Amino acid sequence: MNTNIDQITKRNRKVELDKAWETSWVRKASIAAITYGFAVLFLYTIDAPNYWLAALVPTVGYLFSTLTLKPLKAWWIKRQG
Repeated sequence: MNTNIDQITKRNRKVELDKAWETSWVRKASIAAITYGFAVLFLYTIDAPNYWLAALVPTVGYLFSTLTLKPLKAWWIKRQG
């Protein structure tokens, strides 16, 4: 029985860490950096002017979307209850 409790505790800890990762700034910053890198590479490849600056558009869009989802989620949860 004690091993079952240990297994459940370990699983719960993993679930908590997965949830924390999903909302962490490390994850968001990593995705933003990867997005920026790919955008720069793509825009450079197609010979776009000011590709360093233009690559900020999708990156900033992603970051703004992560900020607006929390209030939207709270509103949605409130309406469901």
